[in-house]
Amino acid sequence: MPTLFRFATILIVLAGLGFSGMLALAYLVEPEAREMTVQVPPARLQPRR
Repeated sequence: MPTLFRFATILIVLAGLGFSGMLALAYLVEPEAREMTVQVPPARLQPRR
């Protein structure tokens, strides 16, 4: 049982590190807004029959 407990502890610690990393990225990184232009081919503008 000690190896199972050690394995579960390591998994919990790694999951906690991953979760805290995601939270840090979500709260500390600000996205910058910028303008986006997409060119649409003329063939897609005509209705299909």
